[in-house]
Amino acid sequence: MAGDPPEATLYAIPGSHACRTGELMLEHKRIPYRRVDLWPGMHSMSVRMRGFPGKGEERMFGDKKPTLAIAMADRMGTVPALRIRDERIQTNRAIARRLDELQPEPPLFPSDPERRAEVEAAERWGDDTFQMVARRLGMAAVLHGRDAMHERGADGRLGPLLWHNDTIRWLGTNAFARFVFSANPDNEAEMLAELRPMLDRIDAWVDAGVLNSDELNAADYMIVTSLALLCYREDLAPAITARPSGSLLDRVLPLPAAAPA
Repeated sequence: MAGDPPEATLYAIPGSHACRTGELMLEHKRIPYRRVDLWPGMHSMSVRMRGFPGKGEERMFGDKKPTLAIAMADRMGTVPALRIRDERIQTNRAIARRLDELQPEPPLFPSDPERRAEVEAAERWGDDTFQMVARRLGMAAVLHGRDAMHERGADGRLGPLLWHNDTIRWLGTNAFARFVFSANPDNEAEMLAELRPMLDRIDAWVDAGVLNSDELNAADYMIVTSLALLCYREDLAPAITARPSGSLLDRVLPLPAAAPA
């Protein structure tokens, strides 16, 4: 893009894998931005008050309807929400395409039409299917106690999850898991059974060069953050990082270095 880089503000919530995707794409474009973290649970109202429209589509729980809380949030607004000058953009797929229009280099999609179609298919699946499974399985960790999460969710590849205070995080995550994401032992078992073929699919894309090729793309950024969220679960992290997709995870979102003793 000719001239000065756009003035960008990204509205997000702490530790959100979807919001981190938006950040990664801005960083890929080398576009300076300011991040504004909103209070989880109030973020939909907050972005609506800042002039963003509602999402206009309903996020599904697989093939099931979402809870009333999710449906209402989608109607109100969603994050990441990106303001560039006077323009407001929501959803990562819309953000990716607008960023490529505003600043073509480096691109978020391959120029070859066939490769672009493959990347867009992976991006769409990562957004529509994998992202919600990762979110719900992350929330379901509360079923196993505080220590089921790496550092109790206080630190990791995405930073602190949702809240910086440990007690508020524990109470808030329990409320979200139960009332917003309907996490319970039965549907957790179903999602865990579905997870292995999903990871196999990601590994196949890595092996084919759709993901983790020489040039990172929008699908890499869409999928890697969901892998990062799943790795907060102590029971899932070792198996995920040992896979081919673990190389993408370590390349884009390495674990933060331990603080010196």
